[in-house]
Amino acid sequence: MEPNGKVALVLGGIKGIGKAIGLDLLNGGTRVAVIWYDWPESLTAMQADFAGTETDHMIQRIDLLNTDAISGLVERIIARFGRLDILINNIERGGWPVVHGRYTREQWDLEMATTLRAKQWVFDAALPHLRASGDGAVVNISSMAGIVGRSGPASYLYNEGYSAANRGISLLTETWARLGAPHVRVNELMLGVVETRHGPRTRGWGLLTDRQRQAIVDHTLMARVGRVDDVVRAVRFLLDDAPFMTGGVIRLDGGYPLGGERVAPMPEGVV
Repeated sequence: MEPNGKVALVLGGIKGIGKAIGLDLLNGGTRVAVIWYDWPESLTAMQADFAGTETDHMIQRIDLLNTDAISGLVERIIARFGRLDILINNIERGGWPVVHGRYTREQWDLEMATTLRAKQWVFDAALPHLRASGDGAVVNISSMAGIVGRSGPASYLYNEGYSAANRGISLLTETWARLGAPHVRVNELMLGVVETRHGPRTRGWGLLTDRQRQAIVDHTLMARVGRVDDVVRAVRFLLDDAPFMTGGVIRLDGGYPLGGERVAPMPEGVV
């Protein structure tokens, strides 16, 4: 693929959604710096898949909870590629009550540090370079947990801390859009249940009963969980086809927040 001149930083890119977004960018000719920390068993497959695109990229292992390391990360990207045009802010922890149970103080603090603090520090370090691009774009990946919280069928999916942190992402999105304008667009992609994110290809999904899993699907108007490709296509839209959109939120949740109540038939009425 011929390079298109752009450079992207993708957080949490070793597997699932982050990896798929990174591959899509590489296949489109965007050079990519991809960050990973957990799941080292997936590294070899990621390296092979990225190499198969034949587009220049760098893979870095970094713990984004170590905020002191973030400025150095961005400096290495600039030294390697000379610019930064796109930030895919994908890092977060999870929130599964069926996996983590009740929060300890340490779990709560970790949730805030991964879902909110890391995003803030990466954005701060990246912003000057995104501005210099003249056409920078940030996509914050968040969760519908920020809307529905621990309620209904989602009670098995989202803890309170995870939900609160994801609502906070929307505030960051709006603030960053103001800070970046007019040269950097900042938008948010709020995800529902996706196959690799609280869905069938995750540990927590396997801990649910058949009835609990079906209740989640039944609550979703599209009657299915999301696919990774659904997310990739939405990210591509935000990057390529929404030049007048900033500070916005796209909900990609299959209509889950609307699915609890059906519309009653229209009554005959009285004439």
